[in-house]
Amino acid sequence: MDTTNYFEELDDQDLTETLIAKGKRPARTPAPNPKKLAEPLRQFVHAQDDSRAAFKFTYKAARFEEGWLLNSLGDFYEHQWISDVLRRVKGGKEASVYLCRAGAEVNAEFIAAKVYRPRSLRNLKNDHAYREGRDNLDNEGKIVLDDGMQHAMQKRTEYGKNLLHQSWIAYEFTSMQVLKTAGADVPEPYEMAHNAILMSYVGDLDGCAPTLSEISLERAEACGLFERVLYNIDLMLSKERIHGDLSAYNILYWDGALTLIDFPQVVSPMVNRNAYSIFERDVTRVCEYFAKQGVKANPRKIASDLWKKHDYRFGPEIHPSLLDADDERDRALWQKLKGR
Repeated sequence: MDTTNYFEELDDQDLTETLIAKGKRPARTPAPNPKKLAEPLRQFVHAQDDSRAAFKFTYKAARFEEGWLLNSLGDFYEHQWISDVLRRVKGGKEASVYLCRAGAEVNAEFIAAKVYRPRSLRNLKNDHAYREGRDNLDNEGKIVLDDGMQHAMQKRTEYGKNLLHQSWIAYEFTSMQVLKTAGADVPEPYEMAHNAILMSYVGDLDGCAPTLSEISLERAEACGLFERVLYNIDLMLSKERIHGDLSAYNILYWDGALTLIDFPQVVSPMVNRNAYSIFERDVTRVCEYFAKQGVKANPRKIASDLWKKHDYRFGPEIHPSLLDADDERDRALWQKLKGR
């Protein structure tokens, strides 16, 4: 909006007051019409208002969800990372992903916002198994050194639980930063807030990219994609990271390319006592999917060879608490481990 006329009328009013103060009679000019000025002024003020109160999005959310989105994404709106929330494209037990229109700070048309569910509603099992050996991170992705904060997390006070929740999100964001810089096929991480992560969007306006679990591949294409997944797994190991929950459900497929997603539960191969077992489980689940696409492989040998390549030590066997009794793949893996 052009506000030139509005400012000129304000300048004329200042000049008139100055002339009167000096005892001079100003030239007669028509008085400004208040109604004429009201609408341009309203539009001008609204254009300058980037506060959360101005954040109205296209997506029609339920009342609780709308409030949660405003709280989770308000900072991104204020800092012009996003300008609108268009739709929810993925819901999950831990978080939901929303398609957003990018703001001025992002050189893209669309952007994805991963918004974590309220901590009281999250259903992530046994997260302590993944946290083992990890430093706690603050809302800037830095290691928490404050004794009071550390004590609150150890005692699991309400404040401490909130800090742990933030650390969980920070691990996903910082892992994506490290892996993207290293050349892994992961979304571009843009920004992190207390309850959400902004990242590049994979898909189009009609919908997000499907996961591998939703599609079938021709064997020729599957062979190339399988090699690409192994490349990413190897790269993650080189950066001292294990995905921790890798499967066909956490790999997107779009225009012949793959994107690995969901990294809050990353595990360190150096300090987690069950690191190798978790790693082998990741490899096994990937191999199971590609076996259905006609690509045969030996997951135990692949996992062992990659592990040895990076000189990581083999830890104790996987603990039953890390497995989901309702998951057929976990049950099969446990039976295989018991039969060694």
